[in-house]
Amino acid sequence: MSRRSGTFPLVALALLQAAGAQAACVVPVPPDAAARPIRPDLPAKGPCVDAKVGTAGCLGWESYKYNEEIRAYNDKAATFQRAAQAYVDRLNAYVKGSADYAQCEVKALQ
Repeated sequence: MSRRSGTFPLVALALLQAAGAQAACVVPVPPDAAARPIRPDLPAKGPCVDAKVGTAGCLGWESYKYNEEIRAYNDKAATFQRAAQAYVDRLNAYVKGSADYAQCEVKALQ
């Protein structure tokens, strides 16, 4: 009987260690797809933007308007780039977390 009582604590300790190793595995959470940034659209280039000076029907203000739209686009594009990089960083963290989780599960089975 003493032989069984000596074995039981060792088996219980092994089971607790295995359960503890399994509990330490953190399931990664992917970034929210709704948070994925949307690239801004380029402004439409009107027919008079590249027209030669004096082209009939082109008053010249179209080029100035287009340049203003390009400046606004560049500001939006810079904001998009920062948001896109942050989203990519979250995706890469998810990939790393997935690999870490898989390794943890493998170790828990050994």
